[in-house]
Parts: sequence; C-alpha cells; structure tokens
Amino acid sequence: MACRAASVLAILGLAFLSGCSWFGDSKESTERPAASCPTTSVLKPLSQTAVFAPGATHQPIGVAFYGVLSDVTAKCDRSGDVLHLSLDVIVIGERGPASAQGAGVDLQYFVAVTGSDQSILSKRSLPVHIAIPAAARRAGITDHVEETVSLAGKAPGDLNIVLGFQQPPDVVEFYRHFHGR
Repeated sequence: MACRAASVLAILGLAFLSGCSWFGDSKESTERPAASCPTTSVLKPLSQTAVFAPGATHQPIGVAFYGVLSDVTAKCDRSGDVLHLSLDVIVIGERGPASAQGAGVDLQYFVAVTGSDQSILSKRSLPVHIAIPAAARRAGITDHVEETVSLAGKAPGDLNIVLGFQQPPDVVEFYRHFHGR
C-alpha cells in the first residue's frame, strides 16, 4: 500500500512539474516580449469639443455637435532607438440642440509625444468623420493611428503620449463659460 501511494505521488509530482518551464516551451523562445509603451492619456480639458451650427450663437443652444475623445489604447514595438506605436482612439460624435438630422460631424484631434518635462517632441493633427444616422443621437468610431517615435537615447517610460481635440478660439471661449455637454 505504501509503495502504491508513493507511485501515485510520484506521478502527480511529474504531472505538476510538466506545467513548469523546466521542460521549455518553444513559443516563449520565438515570441518577443512587447515593448513598454510611454504613458498614454487623453488630456481631460481637451477631451470634449463643440461644433456650432452656421450663424448660431456660441452658447449651448447653438451647438450642432459635440465631440468626445473617450479612450485610447496603445501597443508598442521597439526596434533599436525607434518606437513604433499603434494607437486605437475611440471618438464619439453627439448631436447638439442645433443639429441637422441625418448629418455627420467632422472633428480634428491631435496626438503628441512629450518629454518628461512636458515639452512637445512631436505632434500630429488627425481629421475624423463620424456619420450619425438620422435616428441616432450619437455614434462613434475607433480611429487606428500608427506613429514612429525616435527615442533619441531615452527610455519609453521617459515619454508621454497625449491626445486632445484641436480647439479653435471660439470653442476655447465657449468652454470658459459652459462646462461640458
């Protein structure tokens, strides 16, 4: 009986160890680990924008559409001193009080890479169009963006990726007086 128990324990022990990396795994040796990405975020003050109806007052009642930068996810791949970024940005368009039915909205947002001192190292403006069906109040898209960033000897953790809407002066003034949608 003791011999049988020892055999069962030995078999269970081997089964347990077979799941460990002692025996190797061919997948692990062929796949490269993902590069660490810089901190990526949507700037809160620039996460919303407003588009006014032609000739409308720059008050909430005159807004044809609102835009919202909802979320961003980043994946990175490092090749020497260059970082290849793959960003998926969720952009939402919402009808305002002065909206025409069946229309869509054109928005413009930016992606910027900043250093640890918040100085802008690169910036790119990106236009997006969001079609909003006539029966819907809002719609959204996932905008896929590819960026290549020179690290210039810096670690990816020394950089930041920030996103926000490119705000014209009339929208900046609007948000000074009226907060949010």
